[in-house]
Amino acid sequence: MSTRILEHIIESVPASDGAGVKLRRSLGGPRGLRVDPFLMLDEFSSENPGDYIAGFPSHPHRGFETVTYLLDGHMLHEDHLGNRGDLKTGGVQWMTAGRGIIHSEMPQQEDGRMRGFQLWINLPGREKMKPAGYRDLQASEIPVVNLPGGGTAKVIAGKVEIDGVATVGPIQGVTTDPTYIDVTLPAGGHFEQAVDAHHNAFLYPYEGHIEVGPKNGSARALSTHSAGVLTSGDRIEVTAGPEGARFLVLAGRPLKEPVVQYGPFVMNTRQEIEQAVRDYQSGALTRT
Repeated sequence: MSTRILEHIIESVPASDGAGVKLRRSLGGPRGLRVDPFLMLDEFSSENPGDYIAGFPSHPHRGFETVTYLLDGHMLHEDHLGNRGDLKTGGVQWMTAGRGIIHSEMPQQEDGRMRGFQLWINLPGREKMKPAGYRDLQASEIPVVNLPGGGTAKVIAGKVEIDGVATVGPIQGVTTDPTYIDVTLPAGGHFEQAVDAHHNAFLYPYEGHIEVGPKNGSARALSTHSAGVLTSGDRIEVTAGPEGARFLVLAGRPLKEPVVQYGPFVMNTRQEIEQAVRDYQSGALTRT
């Protein structure tokens, strides 16, 4: 087995989105760096209502999936299909924009901490025009594994195997076969995870820092709020720093297709983007 090491680091930068929500963006930032099939990763975290209260009013998407993971807070999702979903602390919304969706994500709190992530995952060209849909997962629906030596792994997608027993996340049947795990380790804690050798993978520590790689002197440090893109291999090894750590493990099957993005539309060609804009302006984006 070969352990993956850090290939390069994408540092997050301050940004804002929606109606002025303050966040940090690593993948999909100013340099446009991506990790196929992952297009963007935003982290938002604030106890100041002014940083998040305006939320994300109605806006369109086409051609990819959005995954919102809420660590703390309460948001309400509504879309043009008439769906309403309450996203609360520890919950996940996995939305497939497909051919088109217009939705909003608005805070349901006037104060307190709002913290979480939004991840964009590309869809293959053959699926970009499929019907839109989404799934809301409450915290109680997402399994949490106790790790040897302390710590936990929350399995949103993919699986974690301990002593031959696999714990599988609730998100299944996605073409990109994603792994999405939220790991918490105590000071000096260690985590190992098997990954498909053909998948791309990256790590994102959001509390504390981590050492990435085997514990034989070749591990490299990855600081808080930075995405660490990994080399090829079939195993990930992570060791927490002296203050402990919390980090995301993300991996998926690369699509190896052209990516043309214009704001909330992600297609394979410029012509498809131009059609998406016309469809949105004419109202055809959301017609079945």
